Amino acid sequence: MNDSIGPILIVEDRPIDLDLTKRAFVRRRLLNPILEARDGEEALDYIDRWDAGEPVPVLILLDLRLPKVNGLEVLQRLKLHPKYSAIPIIVLTTSGEDADIHEAYRLGCNSYIVKPVDFDNFMEVASQIEIYWCALNTAPR
Repeated sequence: MNDSIGPILIVEDRPIDLDLTKRAFVRRRLLNPILEARDGEEALDYIDRWDAGEPVPVLILLDLRLPKVNGLEVLQRLKLHPKYSAIPIIVLTTSGEDADIHEAYRLGCNSYIVKPVDFDNFMEVASQIEIYWCALNTAPR
């Protein structure tokens, strides 16, 4: 698989937010396959799948408020992983709390975005994510 069209992993437990994110990317005609994890444990299970040869995502969108393993722990474990620490991780969450923002950056997130409430604003966020992270940004090979 070509790196430019590698998958994007969305880690989101709320079906409405997951659907909204996927619809926004479809509407933007994003070519990257979308992978899903519905909780933090499922997100971390991807490590074994990548080790087994499944495509590694070019980008991870990570909610913080997740069941089983919270998003900050997922972020920390991925950023400390010797093979997968370079994957860009965008925290996309409802929390605008300063403590969450500071902790996410301390743990190594590449960007922190508070989820917009309405679809049009969400479309703009999806567009900016696509343009920067999937088109402009040069990732390590």
